[in-house]
Amino acid sequence: MKSISWTGYGSPEVLLIREIEKPVPEDHEILVRIHSASVTMGDCEMRAMKLPLFIRFPMRAFVGLFKPKRISTLGMELSGTVESTGKSVERFKAGDEILASTGARFGAYCECICLPEEAGEMDGPVALKPQSLSFDEAAVIPNGGLEALHFLKQAGVSKGTEILINGAGGSIGTFAVQLAKLSGAIVTAVDSSDKLEMLKAIGSDHIIDFTKENFAASGKKYDVIFDVVGKVPLLRGLKALRNKGRLLVANPTLFKLTSKYWISLLSGRKLIIGAGSQKVEDLVHLTGLVEKGEIKSIIDKIYSLEQIREAHEYVESGEKTGHVVIRI
Repeated sequence: MKSISWTGYGSPEVLLIREIEKPVPEDHEILVRIHSASVTMGDCEMRAMKLPLFIRFPMRAFVGLFKPKRISTLGMELSGTVESTGKSVERFKAGDEILASTGARFGAYCECICLPEEAGEMDGPVALKPQSLSFDEAAVIPNGGLEALHFLKQAGVSKGTEILINGAGGSIGTFAVQLAKLSGAIVTAVDSSDKLEMLKAIGSDHIIDFTKENFAASGKKYDVIFDVVGKVPLLRGLKALRNKGRLLVANPTLFKLTSKYWISLLSGRKLIIGAGSQKVEDLVHLTGLVEKGEIKSIIDKIYSLEQIREAHEYVESGEKTGHVVIRI
């Protein structure tokens, strides 16, 4: 079968298409024929090891000091059809259409993959795909959707909450805008000018072009600020919060990580950081919302598996709106 091999740390040139042996599921696994996967900024950062230093060193120690060894194929989310199952599998059968996060194992850039029926420490959840959703729509739900849902739950976003989402036009941000609106929040979306019309279309109450306006300098206060891209300076973000406000950071620096506890003590505000645990019930919930049309997957471009380098280059450019799909 075809697979994209991750051969080194660096530019998209380290991604090579190769023929490898088709995997065989173990007792607790399902074999999935992948139809669609995604390219996220997380895939690109992992490929190049452009991670914060406090994450980069342990990650390289885990994956391989000089080149990838433990993880040979990237890709964090997918949709496809179950081809076969291990003898202990109960939730799925051959022919089922599914969507899944691969968790810390990655591996979605290939024609087939074995996934555990139930998520472990390194694995993401697997759920049935509704027939009404395309494979492309389903493939981009797991990671961006689950991250957005996790942070909004942690912040207690509800009717009347005034929330600003910085980096609203990306994989996590587009789901965060829609989920916040669904909760009854008043949403201000911040991104570049070419993404503002889309952000209006998915429900943003207010939009800010960060290339022309610094939201923190306006004097406006928010109940919640969700910094998806992790680029809002800590003090600037706190200044734009009301008392008891919550600053959510999806991609924190070491300074923000170590500042978490004293901020709540000294400022009356709360800093919420870190990735959430991926639960199958949350993935089922998100999929149901998409199926009912209450939220939707925003897909920018679709590439073939053979165009994986182009897809990575486009995502790294920062120009993507919503999600980029690899159709396999």
